[in-house]
Amino acid sequence: MSALDSAKAVRAGEELDTEKLRALFDQKLPELKGEIVVQQFPKGHSNLTYLLTVGGRELVLRRPPKGAKQIKAGHDMNREYTVLTRLRRVYPKVPKTLLFVDENESPFGAGFYVMERVPGVILRNKPPEGYDLTPALMQKLSETFVDNLVALHAIKPMDARLEELGKPEGYVTRQVEGWIERYNKAKTDEVPDMDTLANWMRAHVPPQQPGTIIHNDYKYDNCVLDPADLTNIRAVLDWEMATLGDPLADLGTTLAYWFEPSEAEVVGSLGLGLTTLPGNLSREGVVQRYAARSGRDVSNILFYYVAALHKVAVIAQQIYSRYKQGLTQDERFAGLFFAVQMLSQTAVRATEFGRIGKLLG
Repeated sequence: MSALDSAKAVRAGEELDTEKLRALFDQKLPELKGEIVVQQFPKGHSNLTYLLTVGGRELVLRRPPKGAKQIKAGHDMNREYTVLTRLRRVYPKVPKTLLFVDENESPFGAGFYVMERVPGVILRNKPPEGYDLTPALMQKLSETFVDNLVALHAIKPMDARLEELGKPEGYVTRQVEGWIERYNKAKTDEVPDMDTLANWMRAHVPPQQPGTIIHNDYKYDNCVLDPADLTNIRAVLDWEMATLGDPLADLGTTLAYWFEPSEAEVVGSLGLGLTTLPGNLSREGVVQRYAARSGRDVSNILFYYVAALHKVAVIAQQIYSRYKQGLTQDERFAGLFFAVQMLSQTAVRATEFGRIGKLLG
């Protein structure tokens, strides 16, 4: 069981009041009886995620971090709850939701939701204990991973009652301008490459694609894998940025986190995941498989890759800014400025080389 994604003691300053939570459950979820034991999942860089054990039943509670009101888009708990609840009707690889509480009713001063836990293995920056991640296994998992994204993009928003989730028209242009603006608001230090990228993206926006449901943070560590077969994806987590938009933007985000085996030494300190293990598809291999399975034109994938690297750099900058302001004491965030520099440099090199292939090392 040690390989299953596990929770730990709650970090200082991020505790939940179990007495208030018990009173709320008695009112909203009376079937949940027994003592509430709270632990925290230590990974992730955005919303706070807790493991609640209530009378032997395992649940997950998600809430925004402190200082998140200035970054509303990724911390709308009601929106994420709605996406999970409705999407589950047509896409079973999401947890079952139980309760949403808005900030006015919340005993914590912030909205949150509760869902059932989907136990399983999550691939983070180190191989899970007890598993041999062979090249053959990683190849099959990476192929399944791409196929699952294709399956998500094939869902009709109307079938999931999510047709009002976003506005696909003009999505890419809004994203470009929005992330440039977010970066400027969160800026703490000069990074010339970020300005270079802003100008390049504005000049290279591709023609509009038909909109689909997109996850916007699809990567290995947001997938729960079957402990008996790591190539089987049991659930996809962290739907906080899901919307209706260009599916190639979703693929681009995946590529932004997808570093190749030959780049492992360069990105090792960032702990960006296990795509660097031998056997995984290359970035170009991911794109080719996606194109073959989806039938979509991927000729403009360079733009989506560059834009996604810029977006991930901005997210890192937002979190680093909160750390620098003292709004979080999580020491993992101290080194995120290096991530901003590395990601933006990688994106600029991609524009110079005109490809998404090996750019580091």
